[in-house]
Amino acid sequence: MGINDWPAAERPREKLLIQGAAALSDAELLAIFLRTGVAGKTAVDLARDLLGRFDGLRPLLMATQAQFCQAKGLGVAKYTQLQAVLEMARRHLKETMQRGSALECPQQVRDYLQSQLRDQAHEVFACLFLDNQHRVISFEELFYGTVDGAAVYPREVVRRSMRHNAAAVILAHNHPSGVSEPSHADVAITERLKNALELVDVRVIDHLVVGDPEIVSFAERGLL
Repeated sequence: MGINDWPAAERPREKLLIQGAAALSDAELLAIFLRTGVAGKTAVDLARDLLGRFDGLRPLLMATQAQFCQAKGLGVAKYTQLQAVLEMARRHLKETMQRGSALECPQQVRDYLQSQLRDQAHEVFACLFLDNQHRVISFEELFYGTVDGAAVYPREVVRRSMRHNAAAVILAHNHPSGVSEPSHADVAITERLKNALELVDVRVIDHLVVGDPEIVSFAERGLL
């Protein structure tokens, strides 16, 4: 039986229109993206097979082109469509965040930083540069390291802050291990950066450690 033979309320597209996207399962969302199935399988059946093969939605979304295209029912066209969708989602998060104060929409800041840093294979240290109303001026990845660390240079962070005429910054880095607990080195470099930036009247609002799935806030921990 094809999807068109299902009751209207059970078809993924109709269900999304009636109940909203959040009501759909991962397989149903993926089926809408796939649009069609393969011989003997509906788009939902194919989606379930793919989620099983890749062990979930996120690994599928993060698959390389070669891994993605090896799966039955997928190919270069679907891969390019998926990358476009992911990039639009990242840009949407960025534009939404930039319209208001970073302090008034902390969850949007977290969502954006997760989209940028969570799936990096190596440690990346980045900064959100803010104006005097705490609106986002720019996001920059500044330092790149290994799977368990990155060298961070306060002088360069100060230089980039001055370049953007920033009044404040939110520091961020990822832990590729997925464990978001700050290390002693994280605490030490945060203190060095805070002291260096104070000399040029730039305030450190927070330092966020991006793990999987959690983010740890230095401000919430009382570490600033």
